Amino acid sequence: MVGLVDLSQQKRRLLGRLRTGKSRKKEGLVLVEGVRAVKEAIDAGAEVRFVVASEKIESTTAGLDLVEHIIRESLDITSISEKELAALADTKHPQGILMVCEEQKVELRDILRLGGYYLVLDGVQDPGNVGTLIRAAAAFPVDAVITLDGTADTWAPKTVRASAGLVFQLPVAHAVAEEAIREITKAGVPMWVADPRAPSLKAKPDDRGFALVLANEGVGPRQAVLDAAEHMIKVPMSGQVDSLNVAVAGAILLYELTKTED
Repeated sequence: MVGLVDLSQQKRRLLGRLRTGKSRKKEGLVLVEGVRAVKEAIDAGAEVRFVVASEKIESTTAGLDLVEHIIRESLDITSISEKELAALADTKHPQGILMVCEEQKVELRDILRLGGYYLVLDGVQDPGNVGTLIRAAAAFPVDAVITLDGTADTWAPKTVRASAGLVFQLPVAHAVAEEAIREITKAGVPMWVADPRAPSLKAKPDDRGFALVLANEGVGPRQAVLDAAEHMIKVPMSGQVDSLNVAVAGAILLYELTKTED
C-alpha cells in the first residue's frame, strides 16, 4: 500500500455519523468493516465512496489480496495508522479496513413473484440476529429478505458485519407490515409463520413458494401476520429446551423448507 496519508476531516466526520442509526439513514450510506464483508460488498457491485485501511490489513493473505483488488478497481483508498483506524471503527478490534458505500434500495414489488422463497422479519430487533438471518438466507435458495417495521436497521454496521457482507448479495426490501402482507398475498405466495405455539413442521411448500415469517422472540408475530398465515410452524425440540434463538430457529426452518428430496 501507499504511505500514510492524512484522512480529510470531511471523511472523518462522515465515518462518525455512519455509526449512529439516525444519521446513517439520513446519509443513505453504509459503513462496512472487515476483510470478508468488504470483499462481499465489492464483489456484489456496491457503489463504493471510499476505503480506509491500516497496515494491519497486510498481515493476512486475504487482506493483501483485497487491497490489490481495491487498487485494480481504482477505488478511492486512504492508508492511515492502526491507531487512527481503531478510533474510527465501530468494532473494538478492527481488521484494518473500513469502507463506505451506498445503501442498496430494493422495492417490494420488484422482488415478489409466485413460487418465490422469501424470509420476512417481523420486529426482530437485535442487529446481530438480523444479520445472521440474512446470512442464513443467502446460504439457501431464498430469493429475497423482507424486513417489517420494528426490525433492526438492515444497513447498520453491526447488521452488515453479522451478515458477513452477504446483505449485499441478496435483495433486501423494507416495508410496513400492512403493505408487505398485502403485496405477498397479492403475489399468491403463502405465509408460513414461526410460532412456538404452532405444531411442529410437517408440511412442505408447494409450487407457490413460501414467505417464512420470523418474529421478535419476546413479543411473537403481530396479529396481522397471524391473521394472514396459511401455515403455523415451529422447530420440534426435546423437553429440556423450550425455545431457540430466532436466528438458530430461522436457519433450521429455512433448511427444512428449501431442502429437496434426493
